[in-house]
Amino acid sequence: MLSLPAMLRAAAAAAFLAFAMPALAHEGHDDAPASAAPARPRLAVRSDLYEVVAVRETPDRLRLWIDLFEGNEPVTDAQVEVTIGEASLPAEREEDGTYRLTSSLLTRTGAPLDLVFSITAGAAGDDLLSGLLPALPAPDPHTGPFTDPWHEAVEWAAHRPWLVGGGGAALGLLCGLLLARPRSRRRVAAALSLALAATPALAGPGHDHDGPAAAPAIGIDAPSRLPDGAVFLPKISQRLLEVRTITLREADASRTITLVGRVVADPNRGGLAQSIAGGRILAPEGGLPRLGQAVRRGQVLAIVEPAIPVADQTTIAERSGDLEQQIATAEARLARSRNLAASGAGTRVQVIDTEIELEGLRRRRATLAQNRIAPEVIRAPADGVIASARAAAGQVVAAQDVLFQIVDPAGLSVEALVFGADAAMVLREATASVRGGQPIRLVLQGFGRAVQQGATLVQFSIEAPPPGLSLGQPVTVVAEIAEPIRGLILPRAAVVRAANGEQVVWRHVEPETFAAAPVRVEPLDAARVLVAAGLRAGERVVVQGAGLVNQVR
Repeated sequence: MLSLPAMLRAAAAAAFLAFAMPALAHEGHDDAPASAAPARPRLAVRSDLYEVVAVRETPDRLRLWIDLFEGNEPVTDAQVEVTIGEASLPAEREEDGTYRLTSSLLTRTGAPLDLVFSITAGAAGDDLLSGLLPALPAPDPHTGPFTDPWHEAVEWAAHRPWLVGGGGAALGLLCGLLLARPRSRRRVAAALSLALAATPALAGPGHDHDGPAAAPAIGIDAPSRLPDGAVFLPKISQRLLEVRTITLREADASRTITLVGRVVADPNRGGLAQSIAGGRILAPEGGLPRLGQAVRRGQVLAIVEPAIPVADQTTIAERSGDLEQQIATAEARLARSRNLAASGAGTRVQVIDTEIELEGLRRRRATLAQNRIAPEVIRAPADGVIASARAAAGQVVAAQDVLFQIVDPAGLSVEALVFGADAAMVLREATASVRGGQPIRLVLQGFGRAVQQGATLVQFSIEAPPPGLSLGQPVTVVAEIAEPIRGLILPRAAVVRAANGEQVVWRHVEPETFAAAPVRVEPLDAARVLVAAGLRAGERVVVQGAGLVNQVR
């Protein structure tokens, strides 16, 4: 049986085990998340040309990432030498674009290593960078089993799990601190500080997992959000996400206005195929055209069989019978005239007149028959593709119904609305943007002279229309006006929304650290914005991959 002081020391040891050792949980309740591994020792330096990050993979091996300072693009074809003390060692290029340095000089302990990197990269330029690599920890000469009563107490408590609990641990630590011998009190105090500083609070029987997650350690070797809101993004992650930056510099630009527009067809490069009389649709020899099918001008698209009402059919039948009767009478008269002319009782003039009359009646009969049964042929009015088709075999259509719309994909336009005083502005260059697409360059064609619902129409032609544009598709038009302005210009992709909804830009403050900067921007065109507040010239900001950096938590 242990004495009271020994039991108090055992309680203190049990408390230490409860906080500093993995929690004892029975099967099915191992709910504690795995702790993040600390970052590997690393060195990050930069110059006007390059950024270098060296990570210690093993005691005698370094992994080097080298990127351009301007743009953050990887440098994968450089000649790199690393100087350690008096020795200059070459770094080997790897297939993944990194460099490897292996040397026993890296295993030196006790003090940081002063490294000098010599980089030769052709067109990118040559440079020297230096920095201190954290030293390996010196071996502890006092490692080994305990030789004092603490060893006995720890072993005794380790085999009694009932001592390892939240309330018992706290009580044991406190009692151990108050009642232990003066020489042992320091150890109990150390155990208490370790427990409080290094371990999360113990969950109760209800497994309270709904509380806020613990903040990630500042030095974990993975993307993480730091306590101050910055983002730690290792170079390996920057390359996977293709993070690119620019250095802000003032530039001249023009003010812009934003218009609401839609895609329309060029009237000179397309058209409508309509029926004039209406009737029943018949498929031509090659079949009815499909959506998106290319057609040529004059190509037969459909055949419309005219529909004749019953009353009209009666009228046509009566008219046809009257013509037949007139033709029969004319033929008989012609025969008599020829007989009389042959016998000398008649003249040749009478024969000719009767022949002319008979020929006219026959033509009228042919025309009447043709109009009654001849179908209407619908032909393509221009070269292009079928944008819309509203025809099916057997369908009955009315006069002036649009059966097909043909557009030339290379001849589309944008029609936008201009309100109020903006209509009097002198517009210059303009761009249009479609959600999820690249900016489209526009050329001003002209303003309308009629006001429609308080707005004036302005039309632009599209230079090199991208594939996938559709008639009627809404677009946002950003047009420059003749009013110059000077300031910091950013791509729209550089501005993202923070968790609180404000617009932010991610600044590249260190080789592996990014900080969010709230900004106020004004649109310049479909691809650029003007920074009105929040940034200064000379700062590096992320222009590609900003949305991915913003998602790191």
